[in-house]
Amino acid sequence: MVNMIHQTDVLVAGGGPAGLAAAIAARRRGFEVAVFEGVASNGPIDKCCGEGLMPDAIHALRQLGVVLPPSAGMPFAGTRFLDDGASADGYFLQQNVLGVRRTTLHWLMADHARRMGIALFRGAPVRVLAPGGVRVGDQLVRCRWIIGADGSQSALRRDAGLDSPAKYSRRFGSRRHFQAQPWSNLVEVYWTRGAQAYVTPISRDEVGVAIICRDSRRRFDELLTRFPSLSMRLAGAAPASNIRGAVTPSRRLHKVTSANVALIGDAGGSVDAITGLGLSIAFQQAVALGEALAEGDLASYEAAHRRIGRVPRISEKLMLAMDRHDWFRARVIRALAAEPAQFSRLLAVHAGDLPDVSSALRVPFALGWKFFTA
Repeated sequence: MVNMIHQTDVLVAGGGPAGLAAAIAARRRGFEVAVFEGVASNGPIDKCCGEGLMPDAIHALRQLGVVLPPSAGMPFAGTRFLDDGASADGYFLQQNVLGVRRTTLHWLMADHARRMGIALFRGAPVRVLAPGGVRVGDQLVRCRWIIGADGSQSALRRDAGLDSPAKYSRRFGSRRHFQAQPWSNLVEVYWTRGAQAYVTPISRDEVGVAIICRDSRRRFDELLTRFPSLSMRLAGAAPASNIRGAVTPSRRLHKVTSANVALIGDAGGSVDAITGLGLSIAFQQAVALGEALAEGDLASYEAAHRRIGRVPRISEKLMLAMDRHDWFRARVIRALAAEPAQFSRLLAVHAGDLPDVSSALRVPFALGWKFFTA
């Protein structure tokens, strides 16, 4: 590590999008902030994900002062579910969504953080708490607040005594990009028994394909054959990236704060990637955490963390039920196809695009009859 610091107001363990968002939120509140990331390379950090930023993710980024230029990615208008010849389309109420490569997003956020005066240290993993701060390698860095953003296998979470999940399950995801002109202005979700494939437009000549399933032994190319219509779409399209894989856990913790330590992003729990809301949740958490730091009390962040996760966990239960039960999935997709306006409203609730809770509560009743008659 070059020019290692020995003291800061806020120390962030983990320099991915969640950690950078937390650092930016704290810096906007006037704190001196340092981010320590274990990956040594100075390039952007890649990760297996679907790469679609929902309305609440874009809104939270704007609250942090991060405005993504249109050239960063590809706007999309909504979501299409496809299964065994049936399809249903839902559209966002506002056109503030974007498909963007994970590396592009990380580079833009890191550049924004540097311009704000946030100190970024690469090849510097934080693993151990120490009196007055943390140890990075064999050096003590003193700080007032410690933010754990070091991912689903967070070492800081374990050391802070917060690694006791109230719920835990996992599936497996893999992702690859293809040189292909997007054929739809929607994120397409292809369903089959035990697996889903997400196609996200990320530029005028590139799409990202992420596949999620329960079996870690299945490779990307093998899984892709389980979606014949998608395979035909991609026939002849050249790969634009290597295949990346990752565990996609669903983890809910009893607590995400302890003394002066707060967890954010996957370190503080997660929903299954089937929801596509991982980044949205992390960015909203960052806004709430910045407010809590300014108040000097993490209790408000603990409450906000629970609130932010409430709708995503409901969505997760519904979508995982569709994954497990073919008959249920078929009826849901037929009902959504028969009531496209209600699908759009349900999508708006899912993506934080519908602040009117009373309107949201009407969706299940509107879809109920169609579900039983479809």
